[in-house]
Amino acid sequence: MINFRSKRFTRSFSKLGHAGKAQPPPPQKDCRAVSDIKWELRPGGMLVQKRDAGRDGGDGIITIRVSTVSHCHDISVQPTSTFGELKIILSLATSLEPSEQRLLFRGKERDDEEHLHMVGVRDKDKVLLLQDPAIKEKKLLALVGGQPMAAPCPTIIV
Repeated sequence: MINFRSKRFTRSFSKLGHAGKAQPPPPQKDCRAVSDIKWELRPGGMLVQKRDAGRDGGDGIITIRVSTVSHCHDISVQPTSTFGELKIILSLATSLEPSEQRLLFRGKERDDEEHLHMVGVRDKDKVLLLQDPAIKEKKLLALVGGQPMAAPCPTIIV
């Protein structure tokens, strides 16, 4: 772990145009007492600010509100879960199989391999669940194919 301290850079008093005046320089604040920024080195070699474990809820579980056309479900999962794992959990709450589900977050359909935290899903975020229209149409055709199709208007014979 690498620690860096935030420092405040200021111009010298003489460069601000006050060189001829007899004013005392402004008092300097000690920025070291404000906070120390903790840094971590990621496996890819990127140096990033270390995350607080307490910000995400402490135990690493987030609650996602999943909205269907008529219902709303609150699902608690790990932030590192994938959308495919979320679909499996939703298949228990709804009657849709994971292959029949389409999950939308921020207006885009998400793949099963995408991780929640990498896409930006946080605690109390909303995900939209839709049934795949192709599978919905296949189900309707199977229902219609098993039954004879009735005429839209009955024939009247006089």
